[in-house]
Order: sequence, then C-alpha cells, then structure tokens
Amino acid sequence: MIQEVLAFKNTKCECGHQNPVGTVLCEACGRPLEAEDRESNEVLEMRYDGMARRSQRANPNIIDKVWNFFSSVKIAVYMIILTLIGSMLGTIFPQEDTFLNIDASTYYENTYGTAGMIYYKLGLSHTYNSWWFVGLLVMIGASLVICSLDRVLPLYKALSKQKIRKHLQFLKRQRVVYQTPIEEDAEAWVKRIAVPIKKKGYRVHTEGSALLAEKYRFSRWGPYIIHIGLIIFLLAVLARGLPGLHMDQHIPFPEGEIKHIPNTSYYLKNDKFKVEFYTEEDMPTEFKGKNKVLPKLFETKATLYVCTDNCNDPTKQPVLKEVDQHNIQVNDPLDYKGLKAYQFDYDLTPILRSVKPSLVDKKTGTDYGNFKLDMKNPQRSYKVGAYTLDLKEKYMDFGLDENGNPVTKTPNPNAPAFLFLIKGPDLPAAGVQYLYFPKEIDKQRFQQDAINTKLFGGNNPLELDVKGMENVDFAMSTSYLNIRVDKAMPFVWLGASIVMLGLVLGFYWQHRRIWLRIDEGQLTLGAHTNKNWFGIRREIASALKKMDLEVDEKSLDNGGNRG
Repeated sequence: MIQEVLAFKNTKCECGHQNPVGTVLCEACGRPLEAEDRESNEVLEMRYDGMARRSQRANPNIIDKVWNFFSSVKIAVYMIILTLIGSMLGTIFPQEDTFLNIDASTYYENTYGTAGMIYYKLGLSHTYNSWWFVGLLVMIGASLVICSLDRVLPLYKALSKQKIRKHLQFLKRQRVVYQTPIEEDAEAWVKRIAVPIKKKGYRVHTEGSALLAEKYRFSRWGPYIIHIGLIIFLLAVLARGLPGLHMDQHIPFPEGEIKHIPNTSYYLKNDKFKVEFYTEEDMPTEFKGKNKVLPKLFETKATLYVCTDNCNDPTKQPVLKEVDQHNIQVNDPLDYKGLKAYQFDYDLTPILRSVKPSLVDKKTGTDYGNFKLDMKNPQRSYKVGAYTLDLKEKYMDFGLDENGNPVTKTPNPNAPAFLFLIKGPDLPAAGVQYLYFPKEIDKQRFQQDAINTKLFGGNNPLELDVKGMENVDFAMSTSYLNIRVDKAMPFVWLGASIVMLGLVLGFYWQHRRIWLRIDEGQLTLGAHTNKNWFGIRREIASALKKMDLEVDEKSLDNGGNRG
C-alpha cells in the first residue's frame, strides 16, 4: 500500500491536471512535477516533452520487465553489435551455399586446415541461416517495435494536446529564453508579433496574452519512420527463409530435355545449347600463347512452361503451357513473373538419355524386338514379343557394397544400371532376373555377364543388346542455370525506401516551437528545437526586430536577458 501511495505522489499539478505516473513535466502547463526539479535552474529535459512511458512503471510485472528489456536503447545497441560481429565471422571463409557440390564436413578442413575445421564445427559455415543469427534479427526487430511504441505514443499524446499558455518556469528553463517589459496592450502585442512569426512558416495559436508557434512537427516522426522501414526490411529478410518466397539453386538442364523447377509450377526446356570459343587471333592479350581454351559466348535457348493440369500426380503426364522463350546468356537471364534463370556454367560431356535395346536369344541370335528405355523415367514394365520385362530396380550410379550387393552411390546418372525380371516362353514360371548396363564402358567395367551369373545364376538364355548408334539418344551438352525467385525483395526495397524517407525528414527539417506569454507587462519567451539552435535564435531575433526590439542572437542562448 505504501508503494502504491508513493507511486501516485506528485502526479497532480497545481494547474489541476492529473498526470500519469512517471510524468516529468505537467502535460498541460509544462511545470516540473518533482520538488527538487522545480528548485533547479537547469535547462529542462524536453525529450518526449516529459511524458510518462510504460518502461518507467514503478512496480513492473513480468510483461513490463520484458517490455523494459526490449525498450532499452542500450540493449538494442548490444544486439546490433553482436549481429555485426556475427556477420563479420560469417565472412572469414565462404559460406556453404556459395558452392554447388561439396561435402562441407570435409571441404573446410581440407581447404583451410584446422581453422576451417573449427569454422565448420562452430556452425559459422552457414552463419546467416543459423538459429542464433536469425534469433538476433528477430530480437532486433522486437526491440525496434517496442522502442517505437514506448516512445511514439507518449510523444504523439504530448504534441497533439499542447497547451498554449505554459508555466513561467517551463519558459524560463528552455535553452532559448528572452524576457523584457512590454508597455503595449498584451493581447494587441501578441497579435502583432504573430504576423512576422507566421511569415517564417510557423503555425501560430494564440490565447489572450499567450502564444504558441510551431513548424515542422512532422520531422519528429523521422526516427520512428526509420524504425518502420527497418522493421519491414527485417521481416522481408526473414521471410526469404519461408518456402516459396526465395529460391537460389543451380540446376543442370541437359540439352533437349524438359525439367521441372523444384517448388514451383514451372518447367524449363533446354532447346539448344551453344558455346563459342576464342581463336588464337582474337584471344585476350593476357591469355595469348598459354594454350588456354576460353569460352567467348555460351548460350541456352530456353522455353519456359507452366503446368496447368496433373501437376501433383506422379502417375500422369503434366499438362504444360508455354509462357516464355529466351536465349539465356551471362548477365542476360530469362525473367518471367519474378522467376529468373541465369546462365551459370556448362558441361560438354555427352549424357545418355535413352536407348532402344533389343531382346536377343544368346544361342540363336533371334531378335524378339526392342523397346525404348529412358534413363531417368523408365516404365515399370515392357512387352517385347512374347516376353515381359518388369523393372525391379534402377541404379543411377551403380556400385557394389562390402557384401557384393548392388547399390546406387549417387543420384547422378554416372553409371546407370537396370534390374529386370523377364518372363515368357522357355523361362521358369517365376521368371529370370537380368542386370543390364546401357553404356558399353560400364558393361566392361562391371563385367555384365559375370555379375549376372554370380548374382542370378547362368540359367538366362536371353540378353539385351543395342544394335547401332541410331538406337542411342545422347544429350550432347548440359547447361547449368542459376534459378532465382525472390518474392520478398520488393519489400526489402520498400523498407530501405522508408528508411531513406525517415532519414530525410530527420536531417533536413527540425521541429521548432516558440512559446510566449505576457504577465503584468512582462514578456517571457521560450523556444525549443531538437537541433539547429542557431536557426531558431535567428528567427526569434528577426521577429522581435519587427516589434522594435533589438536583440543579439547570442544573448538568447542559455536564458538570455531575464530582465
């Protein structure tokens, strides 16, 4: 109870206005509320016009304590410093996402030694996606919101309910003060001085023998507009981590293939890839005579499609609609509704796309017919003459484990192999298994006949054989494209633009206020601005000169002539 009584002590001013707890200057007349402050002659602290803030509550609860933590400018500065340190640590070595295909667990140690290993173990190789870095950004955003609300609401309340006649002590303790006797009628004199003050761009309000002149109030909102811009900026940066809002992937597109772009409804086809190399005559000077092979131009003729039907049904062929065509070159990407495809790299190594093997009797050489075997999307079953071939397993990069069992080492089609179950005439009822390597080099490397005999026995009278290169389809080159989607980027620019607006408002304009009152023939004038005190003193001296009062600008500083 005693604490509650103390909390409300000295909150009611002598003018009769009841002020909230924590108010320094009366909201109505501006008189200092604390007794020791009233006895001082120091210039008043005019930040937020002395208004109470939530962070100044006498008996804070747990919510108030959290509010106080995030409303502290000191805490905000510490968080910004920690974020800057984290950002600098993230630049010591390249981040993981700057590489196409690496094993980060070994790359940093192999490339940078012990320092690289420590860098990776500490998680600094993915600094900007780490929980602690994102957490710091979230905390800075929370601090910006709470700092703004803690200050802008009291400030708005103070500026929107300003009283024209201020307490004498409020006027005398401004940084710019002037006092002098006035022999003319008080109200008439106030009306006369209002004219030159208005010509300076001030909005003037009078109340009998008191006057309030104000201009450029909007500049007070500059810091909070900056905060709004920074909040939008941070939210946009954090939103880039959400699915569908940001993508930055390097995807191979073999020539002649239509390939789905992950996490989108788009498909892209590499219609034709072209590369031109420098000749020795037009080679750049620094590379002449060094036997360098330099690409002069590499270009992907690309067609972009959008899926209109069967998009999420793996059992059906998607229905595609062409939406754009572009010849993609370095620094000249395909750009369609926020999706951009940049030319990044290329590979001129031929890639096997499909073959048409024939089913042949080993002893007689009888050809029962052929079928098209696609390397990436083979059918589950094929009918060749009187025989049926069911695909049991597909190995894109064939290898054997320590027990001699077939495995796929990588998802890349480096050494494709297919395990079929063949059923038909003169075969066991359960059929026979047959492991087939489409590439001749893989047949020899893995000894196709020997491995089939070892794994499945020697009771298979059939084999698959490709007769002629006309039954082989190669992609002669692969174009690597950098696919980018960044739907949050417009909001990043919006936030940055708002920040610039706030900076302009705060730097190029200053909130200026002039109060004056005449009591029994004594003029008391006080003025305040948040910066550029020379300017406001000059304006006051000029206005007083129009009233036949010669005043030295410098005499107005720190109290001026108090009469």
